[in-house]
Order: sequence, then structure tokens, then C-alpha cells
Amino acid sequence: MLKVQHLSVNYRGVEALEDICLAVGAGELVGLIGPNGAGKSTLIKALLGLVRPQAGRILFEEKPLVQQRRRVAYVPQRSQIDWDYPVTAWNVVMMAHTAQTGWFRSYTARSRHMVKEAMERVGIWHLRDRQIGELSGGQQQRVFLARAIAQQADLFLFDEPFNAVDKKTEGVILDLFAELKAQAKTVLVCSHEWGQALHRYDRLLLLNQRLLADGDPQAVMTLDNIQRAYGENLSTHSHRTEVPFFC
Repeated sequence: MLKVQHLSVNYRGVEALEDICLAVGAGELVGLIGPNGAGKSTLIKALLGLVRPQAGRILFEEKPLVQQRRRVAYVPQRSQIDWDYPVTAWNVVMMAHTAQTGWFRSYTARSRHMVKEAMERVGIWHLRDRQIGELSGGQQQRVFLARAIAQQADLFLFDEPFNAVDKKTEGVILDLFAELKAQAKTVLVCSHEWGQALHRYDRLLLLNQRLLADGDPQAVMTLDNIQRAYGENLSTHSHRTEVPFFC
């Protein structure tokens, strides 16, 4: 189980996260939602050890998560990737095993087999020699999905995985979520999605600097909770997307 206990993060004196307490269990698919600037990406970065909390603890199976980074697979937002970097799809997926082999050692036959299986799983084996920048948005996302699969992690963090992807890639992602749940993996998905898509999650965490609600989608996405999270931005957000008022 992933446990976040009384986590607070400050950026240059501005509080980005305040006293966050949450838990995500094995075999759970949990969605992290909230408006822009709510601290969703900050929370993901804190879990990865990329930002230092002002207070609190992050544990995985009762041990500090920062000491278990090899057990964490991370699929970043597409906007955070330098798509002009000259690297092939194969090499991106193979990075899942770099921590074990080192940068200047040959990859083992087992590593190569696992990478091949992962790329076949998401339907991009035929693209293995293509430069990452030459691929479509959906294909690029599947490259990073393959990297996460090849890592064989226990905790999976997805940051906006459905942004700018095609229907085929969306289906691949949903199938992967189902497989990870069946394998008793711990899965946290940061998402801006609204509408009926929220029903795919076992639980939702509604965030805006503080954790405002935690529970099944119907219990979390009430009009009162949405107004607390989005405030004046609610009308703008609901104009752009389908708002699921379950109340």
C-alpha cells in the first residue's frame, strides 16, 4: 500500500500542498483530479522524490518510497517530454532496465526479451527503430506505456495519460489498467478528465492544495465538492466538458 502522511510542499514560500493524507492499496485504480494549479503534478513529483516536502512522509509497504524508486513506474505528461531528442522508441523502452544494467553495459537477453514483449503488448514493436519525434501522439504515449510495463514495477503513476491520444491508445491504456489491477499493482492516475470516464476508477481523490474528498466517484463528484474544488472556475470548466453531477 502507498501511504502519504501529513504531506506539505512549499514553492518559494507558497504552499502547493497542505497536510495531505491518503492511501492507495494493491489492486486499486485511483484517480487524482482537481483544477489546474491544484497541486496534482506536485504530488506526483513528491512521490517520485523530485521535490522535497516541507513536512510529512511517503511510504510504500511501510518503507520510505524514496528508497524504493526501482519499484515505481512513471508515465509523464506528454508536454514534459523533449520530442526532438534523437532517441528511438526501442531505446526509450529499454531505459526501464538502465538502472539495473548501468548506462555503459550491454543489456541482457532477458532485458531485451522483456522490452520486446512490452512493445508488442501495446502494438508498437514495428515502430522500434523509429525516432520518438516521428511518432504520432498516441504512438508516443504507447512507447512510455511500454517502458512502464517493461519495468515490472509495483507502483504505477500516470500523469494525464489520456491527453491527445487516439481511441486505439485509449483502449490500450484501459486494458493496461485492468491488467495492473488484476496483478494487484498499485495505480494512481492524475487526470483532468470529467464525465462518465470517472466511473472507471475505484476511487477518486479530489485535490486543491488540500485533499477535499476521497471515495467512490459518485460520493466524490457531488455539486458541493466540485464547487469547493473549482470555485469560480466551475462554469468555465463545465462549459468545456461534461460535468458529472452525481448528486
